[in-house]
Amino acid sequence: MEEVFRGTWVVAYRELLRFVQERSRMLSSFGMPVLFFIIFGAGFNQIIGTLTPGVDFIKFIYPGIVAMTVLMTSVFSGLSVVWDREFGFLKEVLVAPLSRTGIVLGKATGGATVATIQGSMMLVLAPIIGIALTPILVIKVVPLLIIISLSLSGLGILVASRMRSQQGFHVVVQLIVFPLIFLSGIFFPVNNVPVWLQIISKVNPLTYGVDAIRQIFLGSNPVVGITVFGHTMTVLEDVMVIAILGVVMILAATWSFNKQE
Repeated sequence: MEEVFRGTWVVAYRELLRFVQERSRMLSSFGMPVLFFIIFGAGFNQIIGTLTPGVDFIKFIYPGIVAMTVLMTSVFSGLSVVWDREFGFLKEVLVAPLSRTGIVLGKATGGATVATIQGSMMLVLAPIIGIALTPILVIKVVPLLIIISLSLSGLGILVASRMRSQQGFHVVVQLIVFPLIFLSGIFFPVNNVPVWLQIISKVNPLTYGVDAIRQIFLGSNPVVGITVFGHTMTVLEDVMVIAILGVVMILAATWSFNKQE
């Protein structure tokens, strides 16, 4: 247990230190979410207003943009694993007196911390679009961002554990990230689309993260809440789905790391 804790702390601290030193990484991770927010929000707000009756379209997609920021930062945090492998640092870490479970947990914790910080920074946009940013709302959202980021960091590390080049990692992650984004209900109510698209969206784990954040921001509303087998998911149920996914992803990433030579 001591080795696991030591490995977690050392690796997580290194990830945070790298993030602080690379300010370009902080800015670049906001690029796509903000771009999506501006284009889809400002560009389609008037045209697609009927899609979300009673809710401004910009307010509707905003919680999803927060989730997107967390998604991209969390999954791409696995890139550090590939970088370490290419430059030989990972081999040194694996032969060091550190638990491999601790290494995975450290990578996940470091990536999740960075993703949570960046997701929280996106909250400053809330007052600009007319959503009251209260202390209670922040207290509710931040723990949810932590759970989502931990789960998705596990996914990024799992993918990275089998990659041998940064180029290969980028290709595979993009094939994963874009379907997750567009099929998570960020830009449309999941319950109001064709059945086949509903099924795909409800299999997507990010859908439940987006829904949980949206329920916290928008409260009770006809376009909020995913219906699964006739039951409308609550925030707690959404969180349980995400947490289960996170446990599975981190366990799978740990197993994959233990297979490394």
